Amino acid sequence: MSIDKDFGFGTQIRKSPYFDATVKWGAAGFSVYNHMYIPRDFGDPEQNFWNLVNDAILCDVAVERQVQITGSDAARFAQLLTPRDLSQMAVGQCKYVLITNAEGGIINDPIMLRVEENKFWISLADSDVLLWAQGVATHAGMDVDICEPDVSPLQLQGPRSMDVMKALFGDDIEDMKYYWLRHLELDGMKLVVSRTGWSSELGYEIYLQDGTRGNELWDKIMAAGEPFGLKPGHTSTIRRIEGGMLSYHADMDIKTNPFELGMDRLIGLDAPHDFIGKAALRDIRDKGIRRKQIGIVMDGERLASPNTTFWPIKHNGNIVGKVTSAVYSPRLEQNIALAMVDVTAAELGCKLSVETSTETRHATVVEKPFYDPKKKITTGAA
Repeated sequence: MSIDKDFGFGTQIRKSPYFDATVKWGAAGFSVYNHMYIPRDFGDPEQNFWNLVNDAILCDVAVERQVQITGSDAARFAQLLTPRDLSQMAVGQCKYVLITNAEGGIINDPIMLRVEENKFWISLADSDVLLWAQGVATHAGMDVDICEPDVSPLQLQGPRSMDVMKALFGDDIEDMKYYWLRHLELDGMKLVVSRTGWSSELGYEIYLQDGTRGNELWDKIMAAGEPFGLKPGHTSTIRRIEGGMLSYHADMDIKTNPFELGMDRLIGLDAPHDFIGKAALRDIRDKGIRRKQIGIVMDGERLASPNTTFWPIKHNGNIVGKVTSAVYSPRLEQNIALAMVDVTAAELGCKLSVETSTETRHATVVEKPFYDPKKKITTGAA
């Protein structure tokens, strides 16, 4: 397939196997994530949000590169990388995990998939975990091989996504449980399909294992989804902030620890096995944290666009933290944001002020997630 539109890209940043298809279907802007171009513009982001929550969207997320762990010690090595206890993780199961360094800082917050007994995929947020894992393996003394396989995921998300999946794979797909995967085939394309996604909606991720067939797979899914209102799209900032979903480099980084994010449940400090950062995380737990992630609502006119810088937050005239992700929610008709602040300013109802790039706004600490707090939509309990 040849696309006439020239974005002026060089060769040092990779294009996804779906790149030409996304341009054909209307992608008008891209950013870079994990050294690869990702579509960020299919028109009005608010319309993209409504397409997602009312029907379904297909997103090119091949930038979620896979770190593959194989070998007889694959399970033991996977456990070394993350504080989450994987001892009960079955073949075919997926888990949201944190990867921490020796100081307890977060390197990445990926989905881990146990594809086979001795094969794991780490589906990455934006950071170089392949190099980290290969470095750890060099000194681990374990029988493992670490590589980046030819695997490229798509996200099919929204309330009609199950209808599209049934049209592609049959009615049995309806039985797939949340955070589980299956090995499937479509017109000779070998796929791993998981019931996961970065949208806070019902959804699936479709992992293609042959990059030469990316445009073919994209077009086939779009054709199957036409009767159900499927649209090409991009991951929705509005919906993910509504759902309290975190973005690496924005809402957390290597200097953030899991306790600051309220992710204590992902830290297996009492498990018998070791993992990188265990001693540091135990020390952080015992001493307590000084800052905490919160949700806030801000007054004033609707934000014209999401923030592109960290906005300072003040309490009683003193800077106590920063807004990390902010957006206007057309459904909630509020300006909502995730923020990191001193624990003294984190109580529900606390009154704060936010210094945006143009003005000062009043803000109030509220519960998060902002919408569907029990995640009934994604788990299928709604």
